[in-house]
Amino acid sequence: MKVTIIGSGNVAEAFAKAVARSGNEVVQVYARNEERGRQVASLAGAEWCGKASELRAAELYLICVSDRAIESVAAGLPFAEGSIVAHTAGCGTIEMLPEGVNRAVIYPFQTFTAGREVDFRKIYLFIEAQDEATHARAVEFARTLTDNVADADATQRERIHLTGVLACNFVNNLYATAAGVLSDAGLSFDVVAPLIAETAAKAIESGNPATVQTGPAMRGDEATMNRHRTLIGQDELLRDIYDKISENIWRIKETSKR
Repeated sequence: MKVTIIGSGNVAEAFAKAVARSGNEVVQVYARNEERGRQVASLAGAEWCGKASELRAAELYLICVSDRAIESVAAGLPFAEGSIVAHTAGCGTIEMLPEGVNRAVIYPFQTFTAGREVDFRKIYLFIEAQDEATHARAVEFARTLTDNVADADATQRERIHLTGVLACNFVNNLYATAAGVLSDAGLSFDVVAPLIAETAAKAIESGNPATVQTGPAMRGDEATMNRHRTLIGQDELLRDIYDKISENIWRIKETSKR
């Protein structure tokens, strides 16, 4: 398909590279930020476009902007007749796209960082479309990027997005917190890296992370937990995080017995 990428952020960059490698053609990258837009376009062997009036015809327009910007960006663009217009947001509805176009959602469930390579063949793309014909075309395109293609409506995507925040954003924040604790002791983050790798591997292989949970909260080891609380000291926020997560570990353990 001839594809135009709209946006120049991390998701736009990831899609631009993946689409270009998949046998599809990135016609243009439309972005108001010229420097960043040209950079993303060059990664896909495409041209940058900064004016709506200069948009060329494409079969698929992928709107890779923040959730709050989808409606305003889409409303101001002229799309080729018969094309698919899709956004890539997890918490955005299909109704955020203008009427009169073939609306779809192609949501990539992955974390993206500029300059970091992501293998699209290993990620899930979740699809929603306004009708069967548009759905079939969107799925056909998605399968040129990955075999992991599934349907998900807005309610399901919100749930998926929430799990991403919990399993990715929140967990990474805990990594950052752990790095600070190590730094205070004059130690490098490298100390905990093997532990992170093994924990993630166990969780994935188990199919149910609750079955491989370890640690003092799991054991009900209050003596060790109290020593940790002493180490945390006057940092009330970190102590609250420690207590709440410990409580949740115990709750999941007890719930699984029922």
